[in-house]
Amino acid sequence: MPLTTKGVDRFEAARPRLEAIAYRLLGSVSESEDAVQETFLRWQAADVQRVEVPEAWLTKVLTNLCLNQLTSARVRRETYVGQWLPEPLLDGDPLLGPADTAEQRESLSYAVLALMERLSPNERAVYVLREAFDYPHREIAGILDLTEAASQQLLHRAKKHIADGRARNEIDRAAAQRIVAEFLTAATSGRTEPLVKLLTADAVAIGDGGGRIPAAAKPFRGAVAVAKFIRGLFKPAHAKRALVGGSPEVHVTTANGGPAVVAVLDGRVVGVMCLEITAEGIAAFRNQVNPDKLERASRVWAAGDHGEPLFHAF
Repeated sequence: MPLTTKGVDRFEAARPRLEAIAYRLLGSVSESEDAVQETFLRWQAADVQRVEVPEAWLTKVLTNLCLNQLTSARVRRETYVGQWLPEPLLDGDPLLGPADTAEQRESLSYAVLALMERLSPNERAVYVLREAFDYPHREIAGILDLTEAASQQLLHRAKKHIADGRARNEIDRAAAQRIVAEFLTAATSGRTEPLVKLLTADAVAIGDGGGRIPAAAKPFRGAVAVAKFIRGLFKPAHAKRALVGGSPEVHVTTANGGPAVVAVLDGRVVGVMCLEITAEGIAAFRNQVNPDKLERASRVWAAGDHGEPLFHAF
């Protein structure tokens, strides 16, 4: 039976939630869009008149498509060039989905998205559906074809894995903004010592160039090593300008709900550095420079007014 206008409208009403679920599950905009589109095709082929709860049906189909994608993604990431990081979403992007509760904000943070790579596909699905979208374990069990007890156990394991990687207390937004300002001053000073003072002893810096843009094959670890890397990253050099095609504008913004530094060249985002700031200092820099993972950020950036840049890099 052809899909009616009512059937299309039902799907479109659910699309924002489906997109937000898919992004949290996959950490990839293009893969999320593909999963949502495939869900629509299956909705189009179904006898929707016999679907009692469209939201539940669509969520089940989407989640299982994402689980299949996660399984194959693990194989692909074994051959990925360099470090793999999620695609960052800039402030105002509707794909971020709900961020009203602490659990929802945590589930979309860049640090947690990166940590979720440690989870099994089922652990990740339970964590996202329960923490970010408040699905009861009874419904999650139906979506994943397991028992409520198994769903609860998967959530417990997922939260433990994430907590082990984030055993710190984060600070409020105003304090984070102040530290970002201090960081940029230190990063452009040409000196290592001011940067070391802002970092935690076990700070880490990770870059994802995807083989398209040069990035370190392994993370930098420890305050001194990270400070030296950051100092070099902000040091002016003709080779860097030649690589990106000019001197990018540098702005401070928000990505995935946390502080970020964005480099923009001719209206195109060429880098997003997400900072993980804790009460002890800056604990992590996650720098996304893979052009394939910055296309949506560029579109969102172009749609807003961001004022004058703080300075031009390189």
